[in-house]
Amino acid sequence: MVIGLMGASGEGKTTSLRNLDPKTTFIVDSDKKGLPWKGWKNQYNNESKNYVKTDFAETALNYLQRCNKEKEFAHIKTFVVDTLNGIMVADEMRRSKDKGYDKWQDLAACIYNLVDEALKVRDDLNVIFICHTQTERDDSGYSYTRIKTSGKKLDKIVLESKFNTVLLAKCVDGHYVFETQSNFSSAKSPAGALEQIEENDMAVILDKLKEY
Repeated sequence: MVIGLMGASGEGKTTSLRNLDPKTTFIVDSDKKGLPWKGWKNQYNNESKNYVKTDFAETALNYLQRCNKEKEFAHIKTFVVDTLNGIMVADEMRRSKDKGYDKWQDLAACIYNLVDEALKVRDDLNVIFICHTQTERDDSGYSYTRIKTSGKKLDKIVLESKFNTVLLAKCVDGHYVFETQSNFSSAKSPAGALEQIEENDMAVILDKLKEY
């Protein structure tokens, strides 16, 4: 199962991971900011082999492949990249002196390869890509929110099309929730699997999707 979790900064995306089991979860922290709850360093660390700080797409891909195939990581049931945009921006900055079409083609390829690999993992491994959002207005004044990408090549891929479920993290009147379907965003979920508004808890979401 591949899930996209999108939202603006401060909308509770990373916090929604708080109830996942650290013994079966691996987190790639590409934003290198740590996790936003007390005691997280005791749960996710190098010693436990369930957490790494990196914004290199190749490194994230390597860990995903290891969690998928190696016996050492057979216990991992949830693999998280937080955020996919952190990898996009870092890769773009590393190519900042490059010129021409190949720069954007290579950027799109490194992200596509990571997402495409997630679609081929074992059935009992869930992959969650946390992403930032961008909101655009059409000529009629309607706004639409989707995953933010770097460059037109990635726009053409339409990352949401690669995910079974796309959740939009929002803070409504001080209450953090997930929007699972919307006419004004790319949020989507299997019919009947989730309520239109769900609590901000990825562990609950995974349980509901598993039952479905």
